[in-house]
Amino acid sequence: MTESFRRSGEDEYPQGDGHQSAYPRQQHVSPPVNPEWPPPPAYAPGLVAAAPEYGGGASHPGTDPAAPAAKKRAKGPLAILAAVAIVAAAIGGGTAYGIQELTGKSTVSSSSTSTNVVPSSKRGTVAGVAAAVSPSIVEISATSGSGQSTGSGVIITRDGEIITNNHVISGASSIKVTTSSGKSYTARVVGTDSKKDLALIKLEGASGLKAATLGNSDGIQVGDQVVAIGSPEGLTGTVTSGIVSSLNRDVTVSTDENQGQGNGNGQWPFEFGGRHFNGDTGSSTTTYKAIQTDASLNPGNSGGALIDMNGNIIGVNSAMYSASSDSTSSSAGSVGLGFAIPINTVKSDLATLRSGSQS
Repeated sequence: MTESFRRSGEDEYPQGDGHQSAYPRQQHVSPPVNPEWPPPPAYAPGLVAAAPEYGGGASHPGTDPAAPAAKKRAKGPLAILAAVAIVAAAIGGGTAYGIQELTGKSTVSSSSTSTNVVPSSKRGTVAGVAAAVSPSIVEISATSGSGQSTGSGVIITRDGEIITNNHVISGASSIKVTTSSGKSYTARVVGTDSKKDLALIKLEGASGLKAATLGNSDGIQVGDQVVAIGSPEGLTGTVTSGIVSSLNRDVTVSTDENQGQGNGNGQWPFEFGGRHFNGDTGSSTTTYKAIQTDASLNPGNSGGALIDMNGNIIGVNSAMYSASSDSTSSSAGSVGLGFAIPINTVKSDLATLRSGSQS
């Protein structure tokens, strides 16, 4: 450069206190013929090193904290903080995405829970749910004085605790359970709750079983995709799918032991909307709030699982409408009207069932 200049505000620097300005004041506005030094840098040496706002100490000699140059420099930390905030936000979003990718906590069609039982490569598919949960679903054959009936159950512990409907095992003199692998066990009744149509049975001599993951039925919404697994007509491990078609439906079922098993024909009677389905429920009944689904359910699905697309159990299938008034399987079938006991109702009742309560 061929000219020197005076920095803005330099005449404000104190000159009579024994300190010299960082840069001497120029006495002539016109440029010198032979300049002895280059123009000053953007910041005077030493201003950054001992600024009061960073270390709380005295200002560098020859500086005034109130000077415009210092004020201008004070904007630096604000700009840095703003930049850091922007970067942190970006990193935060990236970190969340990264964790989502690493843990597989991706969003699927069900909103009930974030627990993922299904492998990430098959998440959100019926095949993935079936493969992950089928080993936790069993077929139950109950023999009573009225004959033999077939239902389903859900393994909830590795040593063979199974949740099912009360009407599946009600009045049974013997209970046989078959797992998805084909292994058979004898089971005993631990506890029953006829008012909620729930029962807990325990396999004899079982270990190393695959327990189902119980979800959160309070989180489900109408329209969520669901999968049902059970043993309709004795067809073990049958998988169907549909959606949650309604919530909090008042369903009435029988609490009578003999009526509960439908006299051996597999058609469990229930009431809904003031109408009787699959026969008469009798005089002793109970009503509960149910999840309504259009997933195909048939006789034998009772006690089986209603599952969200993450593989969590959100309900125990309990009542389904059979289109036929007779007991022949050839004319019976699902018409998209099925009901399940919410899994949160099951979880709240487990302690009572485990205590051996028979009600």
